[in-house]
Amino acid sequence: MVIKPLRSDLEAIINKFGLRRKWNKAKELFEKNIRHPSLHTELLEPRWHGIYSFRLDKQYRALFFITENQAEVFSITNHYKK
Repeated sequence: MVIKPLRSDLEAIINKFGLRRKWNKAKELFEKNIRHPSLHTELLEPRWHGIYSFRLDKQYRALFFITENQAEVFSITNHYKK
């Protein structure tokens, strides 16, 4: 499954937190196999929203939804932020 190009604000987050290498690796794995074990891809609650996440590392997640057989990342979050 292809990931649509990221919006500029998401690119800025990746650069700000030094996630470029991790993003590139996760994107490559995702596009080869959306269910690759290291991504920990999951459908979030409530499931009817259709929002999924995959790991960039233990701290950061990419949130996305699927439209027209493409994944659109709409947020990169700190999973453990209080």
